[in-house]
Amino acid sequence: MRHKTRLLLKVTWLVCLSVLSVQLFPQIARGERAQETERTLSDAPGKELLMNKCFQCHNDGMWKDLRLERKGWEGVLYRMVGRGALWTEDEINRMAAYLTTAFGPKTAKTPP
Repeated sequence: MRHKTRLLLKVTWLVCLSVLSVQLFPQIARGERAQETERTLSDAPGKELLMNKCFQCHNDGMWKDLRLERKGWEGVLYRMVGRGALWTEDEINRMAAYLTTAFGPKTAKTPP
């Protein structure tokens, strides 16, 4: 009986570790990607807000090539509000201003 109890405890421990690793490692990886992306984003008002709000779920690969005008960025941000993002109108305006400055149509890279 003691052997079964020990075995059950070991199995339970392994399951707990497995669940924890599935939950924890993607968050660590996401944090590392966000730090790397933060170094590549241009410094301007709204950058830190964008990093805090958007990088909870996304990485820059989802949007950095969009090159939208301000109304387009506002539409993207309001769409996220429709999907559950809890942002104020002021936060949306600041993020849209940053995105337009850093990733607007006038900032598009010219081909070599």
